[in-house]
Amino acid sequence: MDATAIQKRLSKLADPQTASFLQKFFKTGKGEYGEGDLFRGIRVPNLRKLAEEYQALSLTEAKQLLRSQFHEDRLLALFILIRLYQRGDDVLKSRIYDLYLRKTEFINNWDLVDASADQIVGAFLWHKDATPLRRLAVSSSLWERRIAIMSTFHFIKRGEFNETLRIAELLLSDKEDLIHKAVGWMLREVGKRDLRVEQDFLKNHHTRMPRTMLRYAIERFPETLRQKYLKGKT
Repeated sequence: MDATAIQKRLSKLADPQTASFLQKFFKTGKGEYGEGDLFRGIRVPNLRKLAEEYQALSLTEAKQLLRSQFHEDRLLALFILIRLYQRGDDVLKSRIYDLYLRKTEFINNWDLVDASADQIVGAFLWHKDATPLRRLAVSSSLWERRIAIMSTFHFIKRGEFNETLRIAELLLSDKEDLIHKAVGWMLREVGKRDLRVEQDFLKNHHTRMPRTMLRYAIERFPETLRQKYLKGKT
């Protein structure tokens, strides 16, 4: 099966009504973060089933699918790449990681990043030099900056928080709401595993944090403590 055949199948699964909803949900209007993106109207569970069916797709064909103008095609390509990565040897994993970072222009919405960054970029950099994440964190690309922080979710799940905190600090002054949400979310995930680590970070930085970032970070705190942070009284 090649990318062209897969796309023909995806076209038959298209639902215009769902596509219209998704194009609004993912902010594809002029001046919005997903400007110009096109949707077929296929839900994520169906794409995951297709990824299982096409998990033996070649890396070349997966790359071709990733270059599609349709959002669902790109998401399916990422699901397939994750499967290839998980079953691959070190050489294939390195090739997938390199492909991912070369093609970030096609990983261009928050769901695409969140579904894949920790499972490819984070997984590859685990126990390696994480300098590439710091380069991504200062990129002019919103999506590369989100990849930077979301990749650290792989580390968080394994009880390692330092890289998340480094990237979070680099992104404290970011202007994009989607970065504020992602950083706050990852800080919250740190706190779920070690509350002291999160609170130490907040103690030093909460007065500089954008409001949305702070709200996401303290979402699970007791209400009294949450209000103290929101009022700057900690």
